[in-house]
Amino acid sequence: MKKYILILCAIIISQVSLGQPTEQEDKDAIQAVLKAQRLAWSDNNIEAFMEGYWKSDSLKFYGSNGVTYGWENTLERYKQAYPTADHTGTLSFKINDISKITEDAYYVMGEFHLKRNVGNATGIFMIIFKRIDGEWKIIADTSS
Repeated sequence: MKKYILILCAIIISQVSLGQPTEQEDKDAIQAVLKAQRLAWSDNNIEAFMEGYWKSDSLKFYGSNGVTYGWENTLERYKQAYPTADHTGTLSFKINDISKITEDAYYVMGEFHLKRNVGNATGIFMIIFKRIDGEWKIIADTSS
């Protein structure tokens, strides 16, 4: 009987662990969001870039002009600050750290580099990703 209980426990544990993504799978999924954002930005498609963000009034963007609340307001902020392809340019990232906060949240620290006709720009960022309805979304962003 003891043998069957041990086998049953092993099966249950393996099934539970198979249903949860590993930390590396989470990081790979987050990197995929960042890649999609980088490509969309470099194609001057700010709307597609914003797909990486949580579409909520609770989204927070902290920039040099203070806090912007909400997805729509953040989209408008980006559109005003980067009105043309000359302003968006080509985006690249250097990811310095992706660290787990909780089971469904990570922070990402890195650098951004914009190569563009109106002058190159560089800066740093820290973003917080949260798994929402099975998708990784940015819920808070601070960039400077």
